[in-house]
Amino acid sequence: MTHVVTENCINCKHTDCVEVCPVDCFHAGPNFLVIDPDECIDCTLCVEECPVGAIFPELDVPAGQEVFLSINAELAREWPVLTSKIPSMEDADKWDGVPDKLPLLKR
Repeated sequence: MTHVVTENCINCKHTDCVEVCPVDCFHAGPNFLVIDPDECIDCTLCVEECPVGAIFPELDVPAGQEVFLSINAELAREWPVLTSKIPSMEDADKWDGVPDKLPLLKR
């Protein structure tokens, strides 16, 4: 099983989760993070570290967020690995909890 970054990460991109990942499975894009499903070891450490509650086990992804399973897998192949914490996006607090952010995802 793997973990999945979902919609609430878009335009927030907190990287607290990256620091605790023992296998460097996070990849960073312009305004979103993804987890490489082939690298994730299901340790669950990232879930508690995400300040916006955007990371879920693949079997517990909220209804309507299932598309993020394929988005994580696809973009993990394209985006670079992120191994250390970086500053979150400037207006991250403003975007936390905003619904329907998928159209804002920058690939």
